[in-house]
Amino acid sequence: YLAGLLAPRDRPKTLTALAGAEPLVQAQTAPVQQLQFFLSESGWDADAVTARTLQLLGGDPLTASDPDGVLVVDDTGDRKDGCATEHVARQYLGSVGKIDNGIVAVTTLWANEQRYYPLHVAPYTPESRLPEGKKDPAFHSKPQLAMTLIERALAAGIAFKAIVADCFYGDHRELVATLRRRHLPFVLSHRGSVGRGWTPEDVAHSFHEALEEVRPRDWHKVTRHFRDGHTERWWATELTFLNYGPDKPVRAICATTDRQTLPELSTWYLTTNLPREAASLEEVVRLYGLRHWVEQGYKQMKDELGWADFMVRSDQAIRRHWQLVCCAFAFCWWQEARQARQHVPADSPARKKKSASAWPDAMSLAASVTVRAGVADTAELAHALLASLVPQAPTHRIRHAHPLPY
Repeated sequence: YLAGLLAPRDRPKTLTALAGAEPLVQAQTAPVQQLQFFLSESGWDADAVTARTLQLLGGDPLTASDPDGVLVVDDTGDRKDGCATEHVARQYLGSVGKIDNGIVAVTTLWANEQRYYPLHVAPYTPESRLPEGKKDPAFHSKPQLAMTLIERALAAGIAFKAIVADCFYGDHRELVATLRRRHLPFVLSHRGSVGRGWTPEDVAHSFHEALEEVRPRDWHKVTRHFRDGHTERWWATELTFLNYGPDKPVRAICATTDRQTLPELSTWYLTTNLPREAASLEEVVRLYGLRHWVEQGYKQMKDELGWADFMVRSDQAIRRHWQLVCCAFAFCWWQEARQARQHVPADSPARKKKSASAWPDAMSLAASVTVRAGVADTAELAHALLASLVPQAPTHRIRHAHPLPY
């Protein structure tokens, strides 16, 4: 199954494609049916596979999580026809930007400037599929699922400096309250017009209103570094409104490319419970900038690894497919780290410091591999896939930013 996911993609990675069979005419052949049984009926533990995957990643200095990285919480949706498949219903799908028939997964991903890989995934079941709707005991909102996945990351020993999420999660009061109560560090995005609590009318109620009181000298230059070597000048400022402030338990920050016009696509409204001595304005912007890797991860898992190509209907089979896609993605980084180590002298600074500075050589190696039709060597498949994955990632510690405005 994993070899099929890692193979070059020339058609959707359905069960027939993974088995190397022709669609329709060979759908009932033994290899296809064996994979169907493996995914839907057999008794293996997918959570154990995920745990072992993270254990292997964590045991290697080139792939292990570190305290400078972030734990990204997000969700992704994909179109699916009908209603026989578990979790499928009409709901908002971020991949198409509208309400449509499909399936949604809540995910966590670990990222720093050098690497990024998925951790855990859980399907979201809309209230329309449950007998009692949102009152049904089986209903769990996306933020509730996100908190469960955060707990799993903590239990797996994932190191990070902050939990990072977009405004869907940042504006969810219950989730933010839980993070604060648990003393879990976060950098969360918000809609600029959102205000909370009851305060006098002459006091700012939102990011937008607080920005009206900011003086030009309150803005600070923030330099963002991109992988291709160019930099961008951003501006950032601390805001004070409601219960937010630079010296309060939760800080409010605005970061933008233009402090005069505050362009919608390149202006971030952030909150963090990291104190100023632990995270400067530039550091907060860096941490939130790492959220981009979850979008890049979705792109690679969907375009290369067949995330949404499954043709199974049960909850267990869908979860297994997603976890195996995550496993295949992680395998690429793990295999490449092993290969990189073979090309770095044992007495080199990269080895001694256990850093990721060997990645440039690893990328060159990956880019030089050409996959032949029908190749069965999973190590070679991993190198070939990384030829498309790795060039998207920085190769040394920089303050990451995405070349497109976010």
